[in-house]
Amino acid sequence: MRKLLIGAVVSTLALLFPAPAQAATIRPVTGFGSNPGALRMFEYVPDGLPSGRPVVVVLHGCTQDAAGYARGSGWIGLADRLRFELVLPEQVSANNFNKCFNWFQSGDIKRGSGEAESIAQMARSAAGSRTYVTGLSAGGAMTSVLLAAYPELFAGGGVVAGLPYGCATSMIDAYPCMNPGKDLTPKQWGDKVRAAGTGSRSPVSVWHGTADYTVAPMNMRELSEQWSDVGAAVDTHAINGMGHGQPIAPGSGCGQAGPYLLDVGVCAAGELAAKWRLGEDGVQ
Repeated sequence: MRKLLIGAVVSTLALLFPAPAQAATIRPVTGFGSNPGALRMFEYVPDGLPSGRPVVVVLHGCTQDAAGYARGSGWIGLADRLRFELVLPEQVSANNFNKCFNWFQSGDIKRGSGEAESIAQMARSAAGSRTYVTGLSAGGAMTSVLLAAYPELFAGGGVVAGLPYGCATSMIDAYPCMNPGKDLTPKQWGDKVRAAGTGSRSPVSVWHGTADYTVAPMNMRELSEQWSDVGAAVDTHAINGMGHGQPIAPGSGCGQAGPYLLDVGVCAAGELAAKWRLGEDGVQ
């Protein structure tokens, strides 16, 4: 495990070149599968994108929507620059009043059922050369779900202000998971992942603000312990003084500041894109 303490730094991706003018749009997609979790699917495909490019599944946080988070986090600009596709699941208020993905409901976090299966169907429908998943808060917790239950689908994951897989199985249990957090042994956490799905485990990046009072920073440690115990390569990124949200760097062309989109001079999306080498053979 490699632990990185990051302050206000300029994103690696921002040193590339300005993003091209956008002509593509975020489009709704239907008919991607049986959709047992009753989620909405959107996609962003840069104009002229050749087949076989990478795909990133991007999961918004509570009170957000797919398009707003994709733009605000910087993922749209990166997709245009580096030439890859975005799959953008969206929660609906009928499932969760605050539009949180239900990372804490037992029927939504098991392989083959509920919201987890809906998102997996979306990922399969994109048919990219390799697929990654990332998300913020509830979307970060659902990222853990997908990495645990569908290890064969994802080449890597990025959990931002999220939680370990299996921390809660009901709404009542979710709150103490968020804050103060649950302190389990690495094996206890790892056993939850092993019970969810079998297969080799892809690398996981964990991002968290040290001043996050919504999802306690100790969850970064517990996530690291969980994924290290099942053999995944883990890197952690503690953002000094940051509260609950997605680290962005608008001054470097990464994202748009807003609720839970925090201008701290660090572009988590850009760092993930660099780690996943999304621009290889795809930059215009």
